[in-house]
Amino acid sequence: MLVDSHAHLDSPRYDEDRDNLLLRAWEAGVRTILTIGIGEGPATMHQALDLVRHYAGRPEIPRLYASAGIHPHEASLATPETLDKLDQLLTEPEVIACGEIGLDYFYDYSPREEQKTVFRRQMEIAAQRRKPILIHCRPSDNSTNAWDDTLELLEAHWRATGLGGILHCFGGNYEHARRAMDLGFLISFAGNATFPKAQPIRDVVARLPLDSFLVETDCPFLAPVPNRGKRNEPAWVTEVAKTLATLHGVSLEIIAEKTTENFHRFFSLPHSVRD
Repeated sequence: MLVDSHAHLDSPRYDEDRDNLLLRAWEAGVRTILTIGIGEGPATMHQALDLVRHYAGRPEIPRLYASAGIHPHEASLATPETLDKLDQLLTEPEVIACGEIGLDYFYDYSPREEQKTVFRRQMEIAAQRRKPILIHCRPSDNSTNAWDDTLELLEAHWRATGLGGILHCFGGNYEHARRAMDLGFLISFAGNATFPKAQPIRDVVARLPLDSFLVETDCPFLAPVPNRGKRNEPAWVTEVAKTLATLHGVSLEIIAEKTTENFHRFFSLPHSVRD
């Protein structure tokens, strides 16, 4: 059994075959998926929750949970109305986290100070609703600037909540991971950990204890080797898990068991008992 801890199932790229995609995930042993509620911008952040409710209880479909948040790319689109919408979504029982939120200095689609302001505001909302946060962090080329700023903001504005969170699609260094784990965060690895030039990420994986990390696809993006360049999907989280298993010298089954356990423990969720 595997958990895909970060998937964009509401992507329009799945509109023609979403049912079959989820069936393939089930056949690959994926029993739980966290579908990320950023939509195509704040106005559509509810779409992940809609999918959770649409597929609830269906046989041979993974159990779905949702998040909700405003991605740093769209920070400039945040308004009192969209922040109120986020606040209301976080009251729904199927919405188990706020995110993905954070900082992106690679594209700078929104001004950096605006990103920080919206990040802090979403942390305030998540804290009020007692929901952990899912962090997106991407620095500019050959820099750790976004990581440094993200961790400083978390240490200043999130530590006291005790809620922790997940560093999604981790691409920082070991020190960044250690500081986040000190704040109660899990570290999640995606398909980019399988790329030939990703040895620095794999070096971090090898140093982390088995109870500290998760696996994800970030689909439809970042398809892992051997499917790199294709539209990604939850079934391929197995390739990420295989890479982590090799780095730790354990079986795929152990990585699947531990990452599933980590996810359910962190969110205080029952394990799926469906075969």
